[in-house]
Amino acid sequence: MRHTLPIAPQFYVTAPQACPYLDGRRERKLFTALQGDQAEALNNSLSKQGFRRSQNVLYRPSCTDCAACLSARIRVADFAPKRGHKRISKRNEHLTRNPRSAWATEEQYALFRTYLDTRHADGGMADMDVFEFAAMIEETPVKTRVIEYRDRREDDDLAAVCLTDILDDGLSLVYSFFAPELQKNSLGTYVILDHIALALEAGLPYVYLGYWVPGSAKMGYKANFPALEVHVNGAWQDLGAPEDYDTQTHPLSTDPIAQQVAQITLPDLRGNKARRPGEPSENT
Repeated sequence: MRHTLPIAPQFYVTAPQACPYLDGRRERKLFTALQGDQAEALNNSLSKQGFRRSQNVLYRPSCTDCAACLSARIRVADFAPKRGHKRISKRNEHLTRNPRSAWATEEQYALFRTYLDTRHADGGMADMDVFEFAAMIEETPVKTRVIEYRDRREDDDLAAVCLTDILDDGLSLVYSFFAPELQKNSLGTYVILDHIALALEAGLPYVYLGYWVPGSAKMGYKANFPALEVHVNGAWQDLGAPEDYDTQTHPLSTDPIAQQVAQITLPDLRGNKARRPGEPSENT
């Protein structure tokens, strides 16, 4: 029997679990599958609405009593590096950028394992084996590249890697990791700075950084980038003062999942203008 994918994607919500960013919080995610011929259009559309990709899934936080996780992106044309950013770029002049197809290598996995064992030994990815790593890199239905950074001084040793999606309006940093012994080089920040340069070269207006989480030591560094925008209440706005953000929401103020889904704008997968879930196409 032949089965076809539904025209409108189906959305689901995860069960609450411990938050990886803020102690004592519980996280819940709204997600949908990313598959079929229209995967790229869906990824482009939902990324602009605060969603992130993980393999063949798009997700965004949907917590009942916390609003800390805010999707963040940098306006490339307005970005002006701070003095510290210039020092980091200078410190890493010996690195070369090497874009590759989304195909995992043993060398990448070795660096990935060293990175996790040193910096995130108790994290949710700590037990990933080589097959799961390969799936993270290779299971992508959209335009994805692996950006390698190699050290010219050390026989082109692999220093950092970033899994990057190419959207219609920017570059989305899905996941990055680097050699822990080079921590003093601020390679995480350098990878972002180089992606800003890469987006500028490609004429793309944004670099998507994932989630900025005020109050989280792991994610707070993103607020240091000028021209940063965050997605709040369905719209992008300048970050402003980081200390002004209140991460708590009253449990009764959270919209039901059905209402959250109804507020999502989807690309018309039949070739017409964007529409809301359940809204009829002009062809029906």
